[in-house]
Order: sequence, then C-alpha cells, then structure tokens
Amino acid sequence: MNLHNLKPAKGAVKSGKRIARGQGSGRGGTSTKGHKGQKSRSGWSRKRNFEGGQMPIQMRLPKRGFKNPNRQAFTAINLGRLQEIHDKHGLSDITLDALVEKGIANKSDKIKVLANGELKAKLTINVHAISETAKKAIESSGGTVNLV
Repeated sequence: MNLHNLKPAKGAVKSGKRIARGQGSGRGGTSTKGHKGQKSRSGWSRKRNFEGGQMPIQMRLPKRGFKNPNRQAFTAINLGRLQEIHDKHGLSDITLDALVEKGIANKSDKIKVLANGELKAKLTINVHAISETAKKAIESSGGTVNLV
C-alpha cells in the first residue's frame, strides 16, 4: 500500500446533492423548493424573531422605564478602602492618576468617596464627588478634600 492508492472505505464517502441539474437528476424543475413563493427565491431569509405572523413577544410585552443619556456613573470608594490604600501603597495624596497607576481605577472613571469604614490616616483627596459624612470624617482626621 502506497499514498497514491489510498482510498476511503466503501460507502464512507457520500456525494453531495446536485440540485438544478436537469430533470434526469431527480432534482430538476423546482429544485426541491416547491412551487413559487418568497421562500423559493434566492436571497430569501426570515426576519429575526418572526413568529409566523403572530404578534411578536417583544411587541406584546409592556415597555418600562428609559435610559437617561445624561447619567453620570461614579465608581465608589469607601473610607475603609482609602485606609487600605494608604496602608498598602503609602499614599497620602489620593488622586485619580495615583489610583490609575496602582490599578485601582480606570482613567475614564469618575470617583466618589463614600463614608463606609473607618479612616485614621491624614489624607489629601482629589476626587469628582464625595458624600457629606465622608467629607466630615476626612476633615476630622486632619485631611483635606478637593473636588476635581
């Protein structure tokens, strides 16, 4: 046995359907597509979510709410997290650039400081927003807050 006389086993390979090759092929005429109509034409495809003419589910269900195009999404950082950042990285000046450099926030994030947790360190914080209780806690520990 050589490479030039290798063949698959008998009956293992089946030849494909040869459609529209005349009446003698058994698949001539309408080429297995029935008679006329949209489905027999080339390029036909059913619409997504088409339910046979029944009212589609996305039109039957009620629509609720809306997406506010002017929404500002903030990334929240709690006081406890700021204390961890100070202890781990030794940062006393918290800015967006410092947080991005340490991999804590993304460059496009807007940072808001919230009052959950306890802060003992004296920090200077430059952020986009801050809650009133968080601001009081930072200032009571001797730190300062600047809004960007």
